[in-house]
Amino acid sequence: MRTWLPPYRVELDLPGKDFGDFVEGPGYDFLISERMAEAFRTDGLIGLLGFHPLEVVRVRRKRKSAGAIEVPRYLSVTACFGRGAVDETRSRFRRAQPITCPECRYGGLNSVHGFSLEPGTWQGEDIFRPRGLQGSIVVSERFAEFIQRHGLTNMKLTPTEQYTWDPLHLGPPEAAPSAPS
Repeated sequence: MRTWLPPYRVELDLPGKDFGDFVEGPGYDFLISERMAEAFRTDGLIGLLGFHPLEVVRVRRKRKSAGAIEVPRYLSVTACFGRGAVDETRSRFRRAQPITCPECRYGGLNSVHGFSLEPGTWQGEDIFRPRGLQGSIVVSERFAEFIQRHGLTNMKLTPTEQYTWDPLHLGPPEAAPSAPS
């Protein structure tokens, strides 16, 4: 993926009446409110990179509303690529082809119906992209508590064992994952 370079300018779509603390951005980047960034740093969490201030050049509202709206300050961040690796034996994947690279663990993924990380591979990041599912963001329990404690908005967390990604509607694989030893 291409790296987003300065100047950092965005157009935001506002589907409701309020802005969220988390906004999907281009590529691997996403936007977080200044409030979220300050709380992240204060609480000593790790895993976000960048923290580039950006300019909101336009806001498109989905609903008609009268009056001006105050746009919070946002920063562009990226979740780090962590060492945590998906455990193939305890995860429920449909693959079109086997894994071709033991490091990135890429290999024709068609669907995900829950996953686990390989024991001993996670290195304590609070937010990261795991090896084997680089397109997904995984967060620690500490990060989930952080969101709740600060009342941060526009994020939905799903436990990894319940996470589903099935764009072709293939359904879960027939074989159940192996029990952990």
